[in-house]
Amino acid sequence: NGNRVGNMVLAPAVAQFSKRSQVISYDVTSLAKSGKNDLVIWAGRGWYTAGLPGVVTEGPVVRAQLEILKNREWHTLITTDTTWKARHSGYYTLGTWKPGEFGGEEIDASMLLPDLKEESVKAADWQSVITVSIPEHKATAQLTEGNIITDTLKAVSVTGSGKNKWLADIGTTLTGLTEIRFRELKKGQRIELQFCDHLDKEGKPVDQGQKDYYIAVGTDTEIFKNRFNYHGFRYIFINNLDSEPEKEDISAYPVRTGYNLASSFECSDPDLNAIHNMIFYTFQNLSLGGYLVDCPQIERLGYGGDGNASTETAQTMFDLAPLYRNWLQAWEDCLRDDGGMPHTAPNPYPAGGGPYWCGFIITASWRTYMNYGDKRILEKYYPSMQKWIGYADKYSPGGLLEGWPETDYRTWYLGDWASPEGTDHTDKRSVRLVNNCFMAVCFETMEKISDALGKKEEAKMYSLRKDKISELINNELFDKTNNIYGSGIQVDLTFPLLAGIVPENLKESITAKLRDVIVKDHNGHIATGLVGIPVFTEWSTINREAGLMYSMLKKREYPGYLYMIDNGATTTWEHWNGARSRIHNCYNGIGSWFYQSVGGIKKDEDIPAYNRIIIDPDIPEGITWAKTTKETPYGAVKVNWTLEKGVFSMNITIPTGCTGKIVIPENTEKLTLNGKIIEKRPSFLEIESGEYNLMYDIKQ
Repeated sequence: NGNRVGNMVLAPAVAQFSKRSQVISYDVTSLAKSGKNDLVIWAGRGWYTAGLPGVVTEGPVVRAQLEILKNREWHTLITTDTTWKARHSGYYTLGTWKPGEFGGEEIDASMLLPDLKEESVKAADWQSVITVSIPEHKATAQLTEGNIITDTLKAVSVTGSGKNKWLADIGTTLTGLTEIRFRELKKGQRIELQFCDHLDKEGKPVDQGQKDYYIAVGTDTEIFKNRFNYHGFRYIFINNLDSEPEKEDISAYPVRTGYNLASSFECSDPDLNAIHNMIFYTFQNLSLGGYLVDCPQIERLGYGGDGNASTETAQTMFDLAPLYRNWLQAWEDCLRDDGGMPHTAPNPYPAGGGPYWCGFIITASWRTYMNYGDKRILEKYYPSMQKWIGYADKYSPGGLLEGWPETDYRTWYLGDWASPEGTDHTDKRSVRLVNNCFMAVCFETMEKISDALGKKEEAKMYSLRKDKISELINNELFDKTNNIYGSGIQVDLTFPLLAGIVPENLKESITAKLRDVIVKDHNGHIATGLVGIPVFTEWSTINREAGLMYSMLKKREYPGYLYMIDNGATTTWEHWNGARSRIHNCYNGIGSWFYQSVGGIKKDEDIPAYNRIIIDPDIPEGITWAKTTKETPYGAVKVNWTLEKGVFSMNITIPTGCTGKIVIPENTEKLTLNGKIIEKRPSFLEIESGEYNLMYDIKQ
């Protein structure tokens, strides 16, 4: 009846169309009226594009029904059938929806209706719909929140860029929709809009395959607005416009899944705050469509490697339980009969990756359980995990994974990815080492999952498999002469340490070797890629290496996060040098360190979902205070600490129903809890829910 239903955009979430369609229900009670009602559906094809899996006809295709509840029973009033009428909306979706070809929309203003009220609908020319036969598949309720618009941003500048050409700068990178008000266009005038996330060295737009067109009707004021396709951008290049547009006439609407923000972090160092805030904002530009995209402008794929690298950070910062339920469902839908997995889910076409990508269904399921406590995730996907392990076994003839072939749904075979210049992650020794370390992690994780599901014998089996592959890695992938694993790059030294592969008698020397590689070979810089960042982050957190991590994050030269920020980044890049994409999910795995190390909020793996909280800040020299919050299924954990003149003070809030364990460093004295002196220094304090103040002096 002319009123928009709900606030979702770009709905529903994406699915593997050969296996599943997502169903969304809307409550229209308040908008329905007695007598005649007009029900209008705007449909765009999106990922339902010719040539992609499950697509059997040109989109858009829609199926709908209207139901009413009477006497506690649902009755179907209307279904989509041949009695429905249709017209072209005036919006034409552009692009092949292949990498770099996501196009945009062309809007023919002469086709647009002024509104969708009864008078306008009646006056329009409607024709009979075309009915199509879609292969049978599952149609299930969408498991995640819908995409929503979260803000309105205005252009911060508009500059001339040639005759009838203008460059608008939104002032930040974003993922979303655009609205531009045009004044005094000529009938039939075709305006071209090109979108990009950065400019080239000459200040010109970088071609990222993102273009819209607006064909004017010739009225005094006309409005272009995206509806069925989004962009990842900061800059809008406007071509064939006679006069300079006003800044206030150009609006950008950031879009993300409608989850809750679940954390906050701030400390005394502005550089750390800037890095944290960039990562926090980046995720909000990658989480749409029911999964985490690698980038919104070039590929839009749910890479398992990017997901694995960022799951702990993303689930710490945001309430992503529904999004991960939806995404993991897509991974199961993409599992092949022989146990093979693609590198992305949904899986529209082949893409590169390796075990770290495919094993997402194991590690992401476990982390989702640990962060949100829903054991049904483990129960549902355990058979798929086992099936994929069996597939990997086929390509592990001697017990070590040797790689698998490219297929029609998967390409390449990677170890680490997107390392900085000077680090060769393609070295076969490194690829073999990284992938077998990850398989060791998978076996260890499967042991934990089996144990959580009460499958004790299977847990023992996976424990033995972890021991066996660790032995093989030490025998075949450790270079005794040079005291290195793999090729000796940062990730090759860190991963065996993190995975518990390094024998006790070698841990000290391998750790020393890692420090030398960082400090001497790379001048204290990060020298890893997508896999190495979360691996090093987790290792440094577990081993209380906050000082080393802090020194690496403070580097302003290439490569590093401050290098990005100093060069205008508001979201993290795909490559350390800024190549290709500047809204990307490669390097965001560092984010958990702010909360777990500096903030000091950690989970107890024996009691999931923060039901038992470990409070243990690891304070790098130079940081004097930090304020950290983390929403849990039980409520908010808060840890605010200060360090001044050798006196440490920490205020703690433990939510109702939870317990806490405060770790007490060895170099402390004059310990008090809520003003009460604790005479003998314990190694930790057990606390119940409530608010606490802990104070102690630090011995010099």
